[in-house]
Amino acid sequence: MFKNHLLPILLSFSFFACSIQGNENVTRIEPVKLTLEEANRLVALPLHCMQVEYPNKLNQTLESEDFLKGPKALHPAFYGCFDWHSSVHGHWMLVSLLRQFPDLENQQEIKRKLLENLSRENIEEEVAYFHTPQNSSFERTYGWAWVLKLAEELHLWDDPFARELENNLQPLTDLMVEKYLDFLPKLIYPIRVGEHSNIAFGLSFAYDYAKTVNQTALEEIIRNRALDWFQQDMNCPMNWEPSGFDFLSPCFQELDIMRKVMSNDDFRKWVNQFMPELSSHEYSLAPGMVSDRTDGKLVHLDGLNFSRAWVMYGLAKEFPKEYGHLIQNANEHILYSLPSIVDDNYEGTHWLGSFAVYALQQAP
Repeated sequence: MFKNHLLPILLSFSFFACSIQGNENVTRIEPVKLTLEEANRLVALPLHCMQVEYPNKLNQTLESEDFLKGPKALHPAFYGCFDWHSSVHGHWMLVSLLRQFPDLENQQEIKRKLLENLSRENIEEEVAYFHTPQNSSFERTYGWAWVLKLAEELHLWDDPFARELENNLQPLTDLMVEKYLDFLPKLIYPIRVGEHSNIAFGLSFAYDYAKTVNQTALEEIIRNRALDWFQQDMNCPMNWEPSGFDFLSPCFQELDIMRKVMSNDDFRKWVNQFMPELSSHEYSLAPGMVSDRTDGKLVHLDGLNFSRAWVMYGLAKEFPKEYGHLIQNANEHILYSLPSIVDDNYEGTHWLGSFAVYALQQAP
């Protein structure tokens, strides 16, 4: 469906790609910008799949055959885009782009589908699912984090349409907060992986929500647990990354949450122990290479490139003197993966647009 858009994207992004500075023969990757044109292309990804029920990966635990139902019956709000969490962050992407670009070409269709999916009745069914036997830990904590990111985006959007959706979503938002508050004290050891259960990622998005809406209990427990788990870490082994199916960097996600929960002075001291090489202006990190984008696991590495990029952008914006040089590396990561996600490989297109948009939005 989307393959015909690949060449225009390559051309439209070439304006920031390669410029030579003076006689130094240094290739500079200029800052990446998310324009209305690119937003119109990328928004087609979740808009296309948000109400497409199959193929679908349910990831449910069945207590008996009585609970064996189709995706839409189980998840009337988030049944599209292959799996629950991808559907959630696809909804985030639509809301975020509507807020950033009020003149999106398909805005009326987007709003209609958002209202259909995020109705109060549908959200009540989503809440009820978490109370079915064996499913209280469903989507812990990756999906939980994206629900809170969606809630944060709606809260930040000053629009009556957003208020309606925010109010509809509120029961599920409240449940996710409750689940974080219940789970985090029980988790003795951090989860340091490159996929969904990475706890630093789950903390990071939840912390953003807590700060935005002044949810002090959630903010406090996230800060305390992050310090408990990560404050003594040193020399994160970036040479072990990426693992074959990563879409998150364990080292970089830890950087992201610690940047948020620590004071600037404390973070400077900590990061010099955690990743001392990062401050060198010669620091270079190659993008994750994807050998087969039709493989739903191997294409995870495109997501890794976007998530690495948003962490590097965050560091560069908050600490421009020490880490401004990371912008170049972040841009390289985005340029490697961005042109390749807008094609007909549903294995990647059902979710990668969200990662691309979030990364582009963090660019200085």
